[in-house]
Amino acid sequence: MADKRDYYEVIGVEKGASEDEIKKAFRKQAKKYHPDLNPGNKEAEAKFKEINEAYEVLSDKDKRARYDRFGFAGVDPNYGAGSTVYGGGNPFGQDIDLGDIFNSFFGGFGGGRGGRNQNAPRRGSDVETTVTITFEEAAKGCKKEVTYQNVDSCKECGGTGASKGTQMKACPNCNGSGQVTVQKRTPFGVVQTSQTCDKCRGKGKIIEKPCQKCSGAGRIRSSKTVTVTVPAGISQDQILNIGGHGNSGYNGGPAGDLHVYVNVKKHDLFERKGDDVWCEIPLTFSQAALGHEVIVPTLDGKVSYKVHPGTQPGDIFKLREKGVPHLNSKGRGDQYVRVTIEVPKNLSPKQREALKQFDTLCGPANYSKRSSFFDKVKNIFKD
Repeated sequence: MADKRDYYEVIGVEKGASEDEIKKAFRKQAKKYHPDLNPGNKEAEAKFKEINEAYEVLSDKDKRARYDRFGFAGVDPNYGAGSTVYGGGNPFGQDIDLGDIFNSFFGGFGGGRGGRNQNAPRRGSDVETTVTITFEEAAKGCKKEVTYQNVDSCKECGGTGASKGTQMKACPNCNGSGQVTVQKRTPFGVVQTSQTCDKCRGKGKIIEKPCQKCSGAGRIRSSKTVTVTVPAGISQDQILNIGGHGNSGYNGGPAGDLHVYVNVKKHDLFERKGDDVWCEIPLTFSQAALGHEVIVPTLDGKVSYKVHPGTQPGDIFKLREKGVPHLNSKGRGDQYVRVTIEVPKNLSPKQREALKQFDTLCGPANYSKRSSFFDKVKNIFKD
């Protein structure tokens, strides 16, 4: 395991990071290296797998605690964490675990380290991935295939970890109980405490001949593809939950869920605000002044709209119910179209002359804003 990078380094956070900070950093890294955004890039695919592996540990409180204490050995099913004794901060010496003393005198609030039944059914952890869709797909809904990494029960051994045709046997260290009694000499006398058996890690059974496919872990990491239904009206960073597609459970427990984060591509014409759609349409000076029937793009195709004479730059008109459908409900938003006026460039001499003649024919009645502006200037600078 020497070639592995520290999980906190992989995610991009400090060791004391909060759950929200870890989740935010994971999503950022997952989007960056997701296979959908890096087709054919083996390096990105490897990084994506590494990120998922790190998040699987750091997002689980129990696994994170074991990782913080034991490193990779604490979360590797093939590597016993043992009953490491810690010194340095222990005033009673390096061969005493204060947790054992506390558990002996006060019961450790439910049995301490030995209180958890390792053979009880446990739910698997959730996994996450990202799906990238177009603006139109987000508005109208679609079906997408997503590929993700999860941990599943080994099919070769049925999740037991024992080679096919063999059986697990009772642990000789704890006689199949999963617990061992330890006596330690302390300043308070000899303390007797019960703790999880290091040899079988509380299972009460050990594997004599490990399964070759999963190396005795009973679980194996694999790549899976599932089709997800993206509902109409979904927006950026919303999450689709696919039940039972996460990591497999333990001892017959249910699998976790798959969380699919939605990434919506930007559109060349449209911008979304809530369930409303916005776009801009450029008009020539003549079209704005005289009025014009324009073709406006919408999510449903092109529509015709009559722009009234004298339309000004920045004017907005609304197309009712041409926006995005409301998520999981009836109705939809509107489409707003903002007008821009394009001033002609590269005029020929003839065009310039025509514009000059046109300008001489215009007066205050044609330019109300201009007339009002200069009236205000005169009032300010009377002298």
